[in-house]
Amino acid sequence: MAEAALTLVLHDVAAETWPDYRPFVEAVDAIGGVPITWLVVPDFHQRNPLEQQPEFCRLLDQRVQRGDELVLHGCYHADLEPAPKTPRDWFMRRVYTHEGEFYGLDEQAAGERLAHGLELFRRQQWPLHGFVAPAWLMSEGTRRVLAGSGLTYTSDPGHLYLLPDFTPIVAPGLVWSARSAWRRGVSWLVSERQLRQSRQAPLLRLGLHPVDMRHEFSRRYWLDVLERMLQDGRAPLTKIDWLRQYRQTSAVA
Repeated sequence: MAEAALTLVLHDVAAETWPDYRPFVEAVDAIGGVPITWLVVPDFHQRNPLEQQPEFCRLLDQRVQRGDELVLHGCYHADLEPAPKTPRDWFMRRVYTHEGEFYGLDEQAAGERLAHGLELFRRQQWPLHGFVAPAWLMSEGTRRVLAGSGLTYTSDPGHLYLLPDFTPIVAPGLVWSARSAWRRGVSWLVSERQLRQSRQAPLLRLGLHPVDMRHEFSRRYWLDVLERMLQDGRAPLTKIDWLRQYRQTSAVA
């Protein structure tokens, strides 16, 4: 790539999480020239259907017009499947997260939820290139559905994956666990270590969550690290714009 880049990614985007994000987004807009990738949930926890929130939909329209990217982020962002039956599944679905919506879905169920999201984006006339599963957890059925979806990419904490073949591209991602003071402290240490280890990475991703915005320490950190990366010369891009550059560079090579 011609220059190192960063992506600023907001997870769990819904009308009910927008009050958490709003002051941060306004601060980013004040910096200027930083596009945002928004991971949009069609019906957050089955209590927040996006199409029943016209004002918020208009806000997302405006963000697209500014050059931001909207990404499909599950359907409900909640694990609604029957109780886990194995120790591994219990750990993944009850300890690691309660929101791994696509972790246990078979191909038919995954296809139905993905189709719901695709149709929502179509009705809203929002360009759609990517899908990110809640908690980055996907069943084999989900992977098969994504391979045939026509979308360009998906991702996990360390990679972007080009579809339909899930070709991996190393793209380190910073993410915090901000629900308690000790978690925020550990997250700071881990993030700073990741930054040192990833100086040469072509793309670094900042993955923010609504809970990060509820604490001054974590909210301030994300603004600080964004400003540091910009000062270091990283170009701010959406995921899809970076991937377009990546493909052009790879084709030339």
